[in-house]
Amino acid sequence: MPFKANPMPLMSTHPCIRKSPAFKCTRRSLSLLVLSLGLTMAACSPQAAASDSVTLDVARAEFEAGRAILIDIREPSEHATGVAKGAQLLPMRQLGTRLAEIPTATDMPVLLICNTQNRSSSTLSALRERGYPHVRFVQGGMSEWVRRGWPVVRP
Repeated sequence: MPFKANPMPLMSTHPCIRKSPAFKCTRRSLSLLVLSLGLTMAACSPQAAASDSVTLDVARAEFEAGRAILIDIREPSEHATGVAKGAQLLPMRQLGTRLAEIPTATDMPVLLICNTQNRSSSTLSALRERGYPHVRFVQGGMSEWVRRGWPVVRP
């Protein structure tokens, strides 16, 4: 006689198990374990590596000293609100057609900046896949740059 699986789980058929405090504790522990594993995996993912980003302070200092290239990937309407003087303007939507404008030489870091770092961090992943190991994204983005009162110019 072949084995037939019970279509109803044990929890729903046995009232003692369903209401048992020990079972609730186990479910809670299991939930916390799954959450912890998920957070650990996210923190260890390639996108979360500390070497993928630079602080806004470091980005500004390196860019103004001529030791880094700053590429503003915001859209033209955002550029109109002000950009860091000397930053290269390369809207994210145009990256596919203007990829050659991003230096491939690895002797100088390329720093991507957007408004809040969301687009620049996702663009970083795409550029890494295309062989740009020297690209980083700027934490905080232009919104933080402006909030700090740092100078911006019209494009």
